[in-house]
Amino acid sequence: MTDKRESLNNEEFHIGKKIKDELARQGRNAPWLAGQVHCTPENIYKIFEQQWVGMPMLFKICRVMDFDFFAVCSEHLKAETIKQKVTENR
Repeated sequence: MTDKRESLNNEEFHIGKKIKDELARQGRNAPWLAGQVHCTPENIYKIFEQQWVGMPMLFKICRVMDFDFFAVCSEHLKAETIKQKVTENR
């Protein structure tokens, strides 16, 4: 059986891109987010490039953007679990 963490890392899910997309949808930018979470815009641009973000930073981002990225991650996990079960049952 494949390790679930390995399976998730090999998929195209990319939380940094989802944060960047939601920020744009809200009409906001990296400098705004940086000011809200007390870091530099450069750090936010690095987050945009990361497939996964640490929980403390993701929590801050969720709060200031009023968007539940944890739910997005959870939905991805559910979809991957279903996909894995279907593959195993073939």
